[in-house]
Amino acid sequence: MLHNLKVIVVLPAYRAAKTVEKTYRDLPLDIVDEVLLVDDAGGDETAEISKRLGIKTILHRKNLGYGGNQKTCYYEALLAGADIVVMVHPDYQYDPRLVSAMAAMVASGVYDAVLGSRIGTARQGGMPIWKYIANRSLTAIENIMLGTKLTEFHTGYRAFSRKVLYSLPLLANSDDFVFDNQMIAQAAAFKFRIGEISCPAKYFSEASSINFRRSVTYGLGVLLTSLQYRLWKWSMAKPRIFNDNPASRIDSRNAATRQVESVVASE
Repeated sequence: MLHNLKVIVVLPAYRAAKTVEKTYRDLPLDIVDEVLLVDDAGGDETAEISKRLGIKTILHRKNLGYGGNQKTCYYEALLAGADIVVMVHPDYQYDPRLVSAMAAMVASGVYDAVLGSRIGTARQGGMPIWKYIANRSLTAIENIMLGTKLTEFHTGYRAFSRKVLYSLPLLANSDDFVFDNQMIAQAAAFKFRIGEISCPAKYFSEASSINFRRSVTYGLGVLLTSLQYRLWKWSMAKPRIFNDNPASRIDSRNAATRQVESVVASE
């Protein structure tokens, strides 16, 4: 715990059998109260390894996508009583040891959400040049459109307060990779305080990474999200992802029904 706040780490997994144990071993378990892994029907040994390590493990009946995996992660973490939730990719691309610092930034009450920014060390860690240029370009556009000053919008290393996860209409978001970006845009729209911490990232064969085609799709989704935000801000449109609809929140009946339909097993 931190400041008497329950910290839960969620691991959205898809074929992470080669790296999940290393990720788990490097977590600061002295401050983490619980670790929860959601296997998105990856079909490898990730779930078996996770259970052996004593991690609470949840299996999807079918692949729901990266965003769909996160929806389950946050639902289950809140159900378990989390005050702070830190998402760590179990492919060991991000350093798990920074969980303590990120959780502490939320526990302090200074920030509602914290992002692990790769930008300072991205190229040294092996980020392909085309990804780096796309990352910087999209981030610049988003800062202009959303009125923010973040160094990176595209990191998968994040920490959130319980209030953020309960307040945002997460069920209205995509089940694909653009979920990450929509969530930051929602946090900005709902005026939550977003902090950042520098985080080294590694690129290697076992680390998950989307290909060029999926990256283009993601990039277009990012631009659409930024445009939707600006139109919503100008009262020219009412995109679902920015509507404060209780049915789109993770604690709604819709979320509970989705869990029953999507989860096949939990241990």
